[in-house]
Amino acid sequence: MAKKLTGRARRKLRIRNTIEGSTDRPRLSVFRSAKHIYAQVVDDSTGKTLAAASTLSRDVKGTLAECNKTDAAKRVGALVAKICLDRSVKKVVFDRNGYLYHGRIKALADAAREAGLDF
Repeated sequence: MAKKLTGRARRKLRIRNTIEGSTDRPRLSVFRSAKHIYAQVVDDSTGKTLAAASTLSRDVKGTLAECNKTDAAKRVGALVAKICLDRSVKKVVFDRNGYLYHGRIKALADAAREAGLDF
């Protein structure tokens, strides 16, 4: 029997069929939970994670006491962009992972663009 997928899982499969990270343009994948947000840059051709950041990262975690979840997503986006630029990755493909492009996902993407990533 086939398992029925949720709406997000169906959107995720549709997105992943069209998006693939390569060596010259790795994939910036975002995961959002109720409390935290995670971002990682993945080269799908080699299966390696090039950069990762989340609200649990040392650089971000200490500054989250006074901000809301959208501001935390902005800080994670800026941090992952900084890590990518340090590792000479300038262009990425954005994978919203089935989430709608608004709120925290949009804030993370905008902050990564402002910090210098091109997607």
